[in-house]
Amino acid sequence: MHDETECDGGDATDHLAGVWPDSSLCPRRANQRLPAALADLEAWLAEITGFAGISLQPNAGAQGEYTGLLVIREYHRQRGDHHRQVCLIPQSAHGTNPASAVMAGMTVVAIACDKAGNIDVADLQAKAEQHRDNLAALMVTYPSTHGVFEAEIITICDIVHTNGGQVYMDGANMNAQVGLCRPADFGADVCHLNLHKTFCIPHGGGGPGVGPIGVKAHLVPYLPGHSLVAGVGGHQGIGAVTSAPWGSASILPISWMYIAMMGGKGLTRATEIAILNANYIAHRLAGHYDILYTGQNGRVAHECILDLRPFKKSADIGVEDVAKRLIDYGFHPPTMSWPVAGTLMVEPTESESNVELDRFCEAMIAIREEIRAIEMGRVDRDNNLLKNAPHTPVDLVSDWNRPYSREQAVFPTSYTRLAKFWPAVNRIDQAFGDRNLVCSCVGMEAYQA
Repeated sequence: MHDETECDGGDATDHLAGVWPDSSLCPRRANQRLPAALADLEAWLAEITGFAGISLQPNAGAQGEYTGLLVIREYHRQRGDHHRQVCLIPQSAHGTNPASAVMAGMTVVAIACDKAGNIDVADLQAKAEQHRDNLAALMVTYPSTHGVFEAEIITICDIVHTNGGQVYMDGANMNAQVGLCRPADFGADVCHLNLHKTFCIPHGGGGPGVGPIGVKAHLVPYLPGHSLVAGVGGHQGIGAVTSAPWGSASILPISWMYIAMMGGKGLTRATEIAILNANYIAHRLAGHYDILYTGQNGRVAHECILDLRPFKKSADIGVEDVAKRLIDYGFHPPTMSWPVAGTLMVEPTESESNVELDRFCEAMIAIREEIRAIEMGRVDRDNNLLKNAPHTPVDLVSDWNRPYSREQAVFPTSYTRLAKFWPAVNRIDQAFGDRNLVCSCVGMEAYQA
């Protein structure tokens, strides 16, 4: 699996053998400032990532980014390098990265990506040298948001270190690393973890989220402290980034239980399945859709990007049309138009069964045939299954004057006859709503009485 997926960080499977709920394995357990379960969790996350210290305080992934950059900033300041404020960010990074950098008082400099979706190492080298006197950090997402492992990740980290910067790794995609490689081993100085993704805490719909950070030994002194609880963070720690010393502590036991029950082998297996699932989807759909980015061995990481842009020219079908049609097939659409406009980013994770993966692939293949019918002129370009999707119960019982049957609209597969999800409304003009906000609160005249 290591060779096939290009996870370039060395063999890291053996280190998880010690990830068990055993107090003798927990160096923090002796410190009574930290509840036992949280001490375990810190120790396990440190072992999984290779870092010397962990802070559980950040409440979300983006807050973990912000916290990690504040730690880096404080490290430079303590060394007298107050002028180091430039943050290099590749175009393949998570969208919150530049926002976090600006909030931390840094100046963002963009790094280009090559045609395969990897960081352009030559561009990184040039800009790191150009800003070497003021370079604070590089923010790199590994695997990248383009769905590939950066094959040159060690070289990338070395370039930044040579020019005086620190490497912040966005760990939102850590579910493609656990048990296979460790951020600290291939050069990251700081990394946040999405416990609400990689370590089983449910997420979506706005929360809850937990985004702890791990740091190498030279940054441990600057981990965030707390004004009301002694012993939290480093002895030169930055101020608290959340109101509570250990963030969303009430939901941390979920990750504790997940790691304890999975064990080292289970965690590694989950990572392998996440990568395998994404590659299975990419392989099945490759003959029907263009897979935008693949690694040097023709593989993706934990997610794949389906390029739908050609259909806009061939059939006047956009990414939104495909996304809405997927609802008729019983699927919540994947991430749409991010990180690349006009694409779908599919991330099946380790939790999807083969049956569900096949059902999704068969739906996407069927939708491709619906697009082909438009391309061939057999179906009207403006009045078709995709343009009118999703189809609601109201559509079904209303007067029907469409050039396709009700059955094609609402029961495109045999599965949908058995377990049909019925959308409540048809498509709305989302862009119009974003640009024309309507206040739903009452006006001041309501209070005059």
